Amino acid sequence: MRIRGLSGLMLMLLGAAACTGAEIDGAATSATSTPAAEEGALEVLELPVPRLKGNLTLEEALAARRSVREFSDEPLTMQDLSQLLWAAQGLTASWGGRTAPSAGALYPLEVYLVTPEGLYHYLPDGHRLEVLAHDDRRPALARAALGQESVADAPAVVILTAVYARTSQKYGDRAERYVHLEAGHAAQNVLLQAVSLGLGAVPVGAFEDRAVQEALGLPTEHEPLYLIPVGHAAPA
Repeated sequence: MRIRGLSGLMLMLLGAAACTGAEIDGAATSATSTPAAEEGALEVLELPVPRLKGNLTLEEALAARRSVREFSDEPLTMQDLSQLLWAAQGLTASWGGRTAPSAGALYPLEVYLVTPEGLYHYLPDGHRLEVLAHDDRRPALARAALGQESVADAPAVVILTAVYARTSQKYGDRAERYVHLEAGHAAQNVLLQAVSLGLGAVPVGAFEDRAVQEALGLPTEHEPLYLIPVGHAAPA
């Protein structure tokens, strides 16, 4: 059984037993669906459990990492998305510690995901994905990114945003520096996770902030810092 993207997946998940063995364009998935628990969310998806062992060592991933800007049409699996989002901001400790260090453990970053099927917001607590919209935001996001084709063509774009007030309330003027360092930590995690999954990715910092917020319908306090297009590299 083939289901087109996350939106099709959610419809099938609501079919209870009918969802067994469901696929996203042929890729098996174990995501489940729960009623929307966050304000503004259409639904909340529970992501597959992230794997703690990959195919590459850290050293191999570091050596292999290259910026990839051209992608094939092959979609990402739910397990791929689960790993990428967990790498960005996933929980690694019972007290709430995450994959990337944060000054004062204040965690100002918010992670969004854009695919051809919709717009999503990552919830580290419970490793879940809020469904915010069912339309393709990549064209608008690419325009906000000064027409960069990698943003328009990638099967997924991870967006890192920051709520500076979470950090500035404790660290004042130094908060901006700490937040930007944290965004770099999280972005490198995503880039290395992509390599481990056999995927390509590129960090994008050239964009119009307000245009990104408008393309994604972000709250004004969620300021975009990084766009990371991810996908299978196009054949050379």
